[in-house]
Amino acid sequence: MAGRPLEVREVAAGILLGAAMLSMTGCHRPPTASSRRSTADQTLPPFKAVASIKELMDSTVDPSADGVWDSVGVIVNEAGTENRQPHSDAEWHEVRRHAVSLVESMNLVMIEGRHAAPPNSKAGLGELTPQQIEAAIAANRPEFNQFAAAVRDSGIEAIDAIDRKDVKALTRVGGDIDQRCEACHVTFWYPDSQRPGA
Repeated sequence: MAGRPLEVREVAAGILLGAAMLSMTGCHRPPTASSRRSTADQTLPPFKAVASIKELMDSTVDPSADGVWDSVGVIVNEAGTENRQPHSDAEWHEVRRHAVSLVESMNLVMIEGRHAAPPNSKAGLGELTPQQIEAAIAANRPEFNQFAAAVRDSGIEAIDAIDRKDVKALTRVGGDIDQRCEACHVTFWYPDSQRPGA
């Protein structure tokens, strides 16, 4: 720099100083939408399966499905015949709560890493062992997810029928939910049983 005129040295020093200040203040091109999504994805905690499938069935799936099934139907007993269906807005709202829980519980069922049953559980009558069930699910994960998605889709149909207060449609969808649940059970829990419709 000794041979350069003073003005040139001052300009060069000014450029270097400006670049250093920009770098220290973080002035740069704003992040793109894709880079923001990528950063957000890295900071989101992963899903963690805590309850087993059996526990999820006992605590969420079965009560939700029962709430849909029990809301409509024909009850015949010694007292006579009762056509059961929701009547008030509050009753329809209660059935809808069950249907929403059923739909979302199917998303929970599909989270990988969920055990079939709690530790040290024994197989129920006619069932595979929890270890055999887990192995079957691991070997056929796409099929397992299809069953869960089918029940979820029927649950969405149930919500639509409830919102329209369509008792006939809700009755039909309730039957679909039952068949789709049972198809999964006989595939992964008790495969030696006869499949529905067989």
